[in-house]
Amino acid sequence: MGITRNDPDGPQGAPEPPGAAPRAPEAFVTAPFAAEQQLAVATAREAGALVRSHFQDDYGIQPKGERGDVVTDLDLLAERLVVQRIREGFPHDRILAEESGILDGDGGEPAPGPRRMWLVDPLDGSNNVVIGLPAYVVGIALCVDDQPVVGAIHDPVTDRTWSALTGCGAYGPHGRMTGPAGPLAASGPLLAWTQGHAVARDDPAARSLKSALEVRSRRLLQLWAPLLTWSMLARGAIDGFIGYRAEAIDFPAGALLAAEAGLEIRSLDGGAFRGTIAGPDTDRSFVAGRPEDIPYLLDLVNRSEAVDRVRQGA
Repeated sequence: MGITRNDPDGPQGAPEPPGAAPRAPEAFVTAPFAAEQQLAVATAREAGALVRSHFQDDYGIQPKGERGDVVTDLDLLAERLVVQRIREGFPHDRILAEESGILDGDGGEPAPGPRRMWLVDPLDGSNNVVIGLPAYVVGIALCVDDQPVVGAIHDPVTDRTWSALTGCGAYGPHGRMTGPAGPLAASGPLLAWTQGHAVARDDPAARSLKSALEVRSRRLLQLWAPLLTWSMLARGAIDGFIGYRAEAIDFPAGALLAAEAGLEIRSLDGGAFRGTIAGPDTDRSFVAGRPEDIPYLLDLVNRSEAVDRVRQGA
């Protein structure tokens, strides 16, 4: 390992211009699912503008679950808008929205062929919003037979959008995203962590994993906005992303963005990642990073007893 990554003058590290949609190529316009990708980007930006316009307002906040999570009026406003736009464009598709759950089509016959499901995270980072921390995004994905084919992530704070279309790459305001560049820093990788809502605060596997990563990394970020973290990995702002029993609703958009940026996602034991939106959260534990860095990142994880705890279900 030698020079430090994330050179601020590099194409991925350079500040992205505000108010910028993805600079996608012409191939995006004619590729399969191009219409869905355009709708996802436009809708994510519209919902983001709605959330941003109310960020400083007083709005209702309700507890969600027993682990301190919340849902705000902003979540509901943004979700209603996104669902409406999807209904207008693709009325027969199913939608899985974070606050509303599964929404079937409009009663018409679904299109023959593969199963289509939109996933809507209207406000990824609700807890951040509530405490006034401007770290939140809107995320929309389309899955066909459980495989993500379209992903769009919009950051209302900076008005930037990142999007991926299966087989066509991932793009942001600077153009195509290719993940981190250059060797890892000698001081250690800059990593991020996420865990699902069902993971208890004293979960021994989560604690063991986080402890091992914090000791061996330069920084371990926990933004509580996984989609924002995925966008950081895809544009090369961080070196790796480790997840433990990740949530399903925000996974497809982020995973597609990373995959189309040329990054790799593995299970914690180094095997192929086989997590799905319909499967148990225990299948959605992962290590993501540049293919050249994956062995190093897996070694960080495996040099602790964390993986043994995960395998044992501790």
